[in-house]
Amino acid sequence: ECPLCLLPQPPQAFPTLASCHHRSCRVCLERYLCLAVSESRVPVACPHCPAALQPADIHRLLPEPALRDKYEEFLLRRLLAADPGTRWCPAPGCSYAVIAQGCAECPRLACGREGCGTEFCYHCRQPWHHDGPCVTAAPGLASPRPEPSARGEILARAGAGWAEDIKVCPRCSTFIMKVNDGGCNRMSCPICGCLFCWLCLREISDVHFLSPSGCTFWGKRPWSRTRRLLCQLGMVLGAPMVISLVAGIAVPVMTIGIPIYMGRKVLVGGPGVPVLGRSRRSSLSGCQQCLSVTSSVLLSLIVSPIIMAVTVGVGVPLTLAYVYGVLVLSLCR
Repeated sequence: ECPLCLLPQPPQAFPTLASCHHRSCRVCLERYLCLAVSESRVPVACPHCPAALQPADIHRLLPEPALRDKYEEFLLRRLLAADPGTRWCPAPGCSYAVIAQGCAECPRLACGREGCGTEFCYHCRQPWHHDGPCVTAAPGLASPRPEPSARGEILARAGAGWAEDIKVCPRCSTFIMKVNDGGCNRMSCPICGCLFCWLCLREISDVHFLSPSGCTFWGKRPWSRTRRLLCQLGMVLGAPMVISLVAGIAVPVMTIGIPIYMGRKVLVGGPGVPVLGRSRRSSLSGCQQCLSVTSSVLLSLIVSPIIMAVTVGVGVPLTLAYVYGVLVLSLCR
């Protein structure tokens, strides 16, 4: 039985894969690969595990030659975008890549595609400028952003309603559309694998939305500078009061609440096993029940201060380090 379509199949209908031991019928694998390549999800993972399928297996299972060519193109673009020495030709309509290594002292590059020959700068990745300064380029970019005319043409084809839903990847300049479905602003490019923020279009790490950048995990636009500064000032000035208030409430609640909760749970029985727990405790004598409740409460009285000390001892220094370290540095900038 195929685990994807749940239909009984003969043994010869299950092709073997070099990447893992999982088996699915050929029809399901072909449909899965067609969908993955059409959506630019390259490399393609096994439908049952994260293992990447081998190119030989994908070529063997893809039914159409056009999909095989598209898979090769996406795979090549991803490999080139991951190389820091890759420079893309800035000419409109040209997607030729030049691998330029050690060209910092002689930054004049030329596109090698037949019929193009565009000259551009190694540093700013823009058309070659003889005497003028380089255009400021963000570090880590492997290709320039598309020309405004090209972006306008694509947006015009997509429609005016999609103008805010189509942006470019900051690494490989691939056009990416984000459906306005309330999803988060943490985006991943399917071509080069770049992880970037949808609001500021910068390559980010997992703590980008915790930093005082003004970008929110959800939302359509970042905070304004005034709102960001007011929030940071409020956190810097109000951090001691908030931490003292939270600690003043959490410490007695944890010290008193955990023993009470444990005593009630032992006496009444946990919600996960109500019938079994009560039937077992009903067979205990009054002294045994009292001893069980007392031991649980005493144990929780010993454990709760340890939990409280670890929580306060770790949480408070981390909060203070973030507020008076990261936030203060961002305010100084």
